[in-house]
Amino acid sequence: MNPVRIRRVVRVPAPLPRVFDYLADFTTTTEWDPGTVRTERLSGDGGVGTRYRNTSRFLGRESELEYTVIDHVAGRRIRLRGENATVVADDTMEFRAVDGQSEVTYTAEFTFKGWARWSAPLLTPALNRLGDEAKGGMHTALLALTQA
Repeated sequence: MNPVRIRRVVRVPAPLPRVFDYLADFTTTTEWDPGTVRTERLSGDGGVGTRYRNTSRFLGRESELEYTVIDHVAGRRIRLRGENATVVADDTMEFRAVDGQSEVTYTAEFTFKGWARWSAPLLTPALNRLGDEAKGGMHTALLALTQA
């Protein structure tokens, strides 16, 4: 079964280093991802190998994923992999400067496991809605960085 992929692009006038530093701290998901209930750092300094516990609410249910940073290129890219009993989530944030602004391309891929893999086509519209909401939340949070 193929993963469900969601990709959103956010562009803001905030400085790229500030945008990168903010999003590289995955605990900020509570500020910009409306599905996130809480995220806590379990270990590490934000670089490769750092582990986070993320609790999210999706379709009225809470689920917990443990994420690990698997790629970290300062100012350019962050990739995290989260997993629980029913899903593997690969989240990639790519950063670049465009016309004096900071652009973030956020890609989330969800690969469902076990019985949940059969529900993936039914979950796609809800995951797309969640992606749109996260894009709006990220845009608002990153705009606030221009004021700081």
